[in-house]
Amino acid sequence: MAQLIDGKAISAQVRNEVKQAVAERIAAGHRPPYLAVVLVGDDPASASYVRGKAKASAEVGIQSDTLTYDASISEQELLDIVQRLNDDEGVDGILVQLPLPDHIDDRKVIHAIDPAKDVDCFHPESVGNLVIGLDGFQPATPAGIVEMLQRTEIQTSGAQCVIIGRSNIVGKPLANLMLKKGLDSTVTVCHSRTKDLPAIARQADILVAAIGRANFVTADMVKPGAVVIDVGINRVDDDSRERGYRLVGDVDFEAVEPIASAITPVPGGVGPMTIAVLLQNTLRAATGA
Repeated sequence: MAQLIDGKAISAQVRNEVKQAVAERIAAGHRPPYLAVVLVGDDPASASYVRGKAKASAEVGIQSDTLTYDASISEQELLDIVQRLNDDEGVDGILVQLPLPDHIDDRKVIHAIDPAKDVDCFHPESVGNLVIGLDGFQPATPAGIVEMLQRTEIQTSGAQCVIIGRSNIVGKPLANLMLKKGLDSTVTVCHSRTKDLPAIARQADILVAAIGRANFVTADMVKPGAVVIDVGINRVDDDSRERGYRLVGDVDFEAVEPIASAITPVPGGVGPMTIAVLLQNTLRAATGA
């Protein structure tokens, strides 16, 4: 039976570390770190994510406000808001919740954020620092995956790491993190045009599924003893549940778990780590570390 990599427990460790560091900072006479979250429109999923971030911030002593705007806000008005937050010395971190309404160019807004306050690590300067190995903010979900691997003492040096999915949020930044000195993996990134993807996946010592397709990774794609990291969160219909659906990952957990040496569950795996790293980044923004 595979070791279950408990994202909730590891996330709690990270949050406790941030909480202690924030308390020490306040005891030394500094103000608490401050995170400004910008939410545009009334998308239920975005609102839920933002509430979760606000709750987590409060639990570790980070101050935060959610600045909520109607979906009709113009692109220029939103850019002006971001600039005001850039100029405010009391604001350490800025997070603009995506997606934005269709009439607003996400890239323009992300590019407008001061890289020193870019706790989501989406700004081109932040991404560039990651690619060339400079210190800076860590992209939340990929860095959360690395935390999980390191805190469960999974060997990454020399490991074959296969990532299924090439998104700017997970696949690409995770590839760059796993290549860094200290992690030292050999990385292959697969996508929808990859030939014979199952054969490549079977080469993985560490297999990461981040493709957004329920139960995509099946048992025949996993090498015995591989570590399997499931980033996906997908809704599938389930009449037996009160809400009419259940959450599953990109990995067929029941089929793959007996083959893997370690595996993340969904929910309760990678998901909790994302907010934990956001808190780390906000603390780093406040301290300038």
